[in-house]
Amino acid sequence: MTFFGATNKDVALTRSPSMSFLSWGNYPNIKSTFFGFEKPTHLKKIISDNLGLIAYGNGRSYGDSALSSKMIKTRQRNYFLDFDEVSGIIKVEAGVLLSEILDVIVPKGWFIKVTPGTKLVTVGGCIAADVHGKNHHVGGCFSESVESFTLMMADGKVRTCSNKKNVDLFRATCGGMGLTGVILDATLSLKKINSKNIDQTTIKTRNLQETFDAFEEYNDVPYSVAWIDCLAKGKDLGRCLLMVGDFSDDGDLDYSNKWRFNVPFSFPSFTLNNATVKLLNFGYFRKTLGRVTKQKVNIDTFFYPLDFVANWNRVYGKNGFTQYQCILPKDVSYEGYEEILGRIADAGKGSFLAILKLYGPANENYLSFPLDGYSLALDFKIESGLFELLDDLDQIVVKYGGRVYLAKDVRISKELFEKGYPMIEKFRALRKKYNLEDRFSSLQSKRVGI
Repeated sequence: MTFFGATNKDVALTRSPSMSFLSWGNYPNIKSTFFGFEKPTHLKKIISDNLGLIAYGNGRSYGDSALSSKMIKTRQRNYFLDFDEVSGIIKVEAGVLLSEILDVIVPKGWFIKVTPGTKLVTVGGCIAADVHGKNHHVGGCFSESVESFTLMMADGKVRTCSNKKNVDLFRATCGGMGLTGVILDATLSLKKINSKNIDQTTIKTRNLQETFDAFEEYNDVPYSVAWIDCLAKGKDLGRCLLMVGDFSDDGDLDYSNKWRFNVPFSFPSFTLNNATVKLLNFGYFRKTLGRVTKQKVNIDTFFYPLDFVANWNRVYGKNGFTQYQCILPKDVSYEGYEEILGRIADAGKGSFLAILKLYGPANENYLSFPLDGYSLALDFKIESGLFELLDDLDQIVVKYGGRVYLAKDVRISKELFEKGYPMIEKFRALRKKYNLEDRFSSLQSKRVGI
């Protein structure tokens, strides 16, 4: 049983002057006051004295789910509280990053059961978004690995939540986008591994039908993700590079952070345009020569490729970008994504980062995104005509019984959001029951009525 100190010193109760602030997508721009705290008693006073609060971790939320006029900094609460190296149970404060956990656990032969596409996110943020990864079809959401967490609510009381205790709060908080209170710490169960490396297979497909066929062919492999050429048309529509893999068994646990390239400034907005995105898509698709190739890659290359580039969000220019991520039920995914990709290609607003993933059954959390099907995530720079295109995509998603991911969203309407989340009234009822509606809110929660 080992205890670890924090990487940054906590600070006492502080309040910053109101300042202009942006999310990871650099959109929208909001004036906000930050509150920092050292002890739960400090946090209790902040909550008691203020309305319209939202917890803010490491600033990797794409949209406006962690933006409000008053934000509580949680990143500084980054102590490791306990780690049982035999059972793989770890307890950390909510501000600890996944990268900090990996630095400790991988050399000991453990890995995070469910991880998103970046390790530069806090544990509290992972719970609030109930993040998922490349293994949802076999491993579910992040909440599957959460043994318990503690939550300070509007009344200042700290409650322990799990699948056995305060179950309603557990299901509302996991995926609840910070609207049930402030997560203080969490206990997680880990996955045993015998290598820092992944045995990866890359399958090159020629069209959307081949892409779905490949996913089904390799659905017994625990990790899978596909890069889609979303500007391809006609017979090439939906062509992809599908990467599947599992941990090696070579005993190599020599893990350390790799050097990161930095984007030092925001690119001019014209840098990413229809022509350059087409060129990037063509080059990326052509980099794999054979239909099926095999190689060994490390954890960071397979799970966190974008983390190699610090501040990569600046590539989209000063106006920012948004990620549109939707999910459709499996039995209509082919038809639905054929229509969505066709609409995007016709609009000429393609995304270089277009990611397709396979999912298993939905869980019981009120606002969790995944369901049994496929999701598509696309990054678009903010420009004229974009939101009109996304409005069209919303209509297609709703038509096929799907929904949009709140953790990435910055503009969906209340009406279309509600159509995708059948347990929304349970979430609203819980917020009312615990008097959370005025105390915790975000730009997003006000927009979609949660």
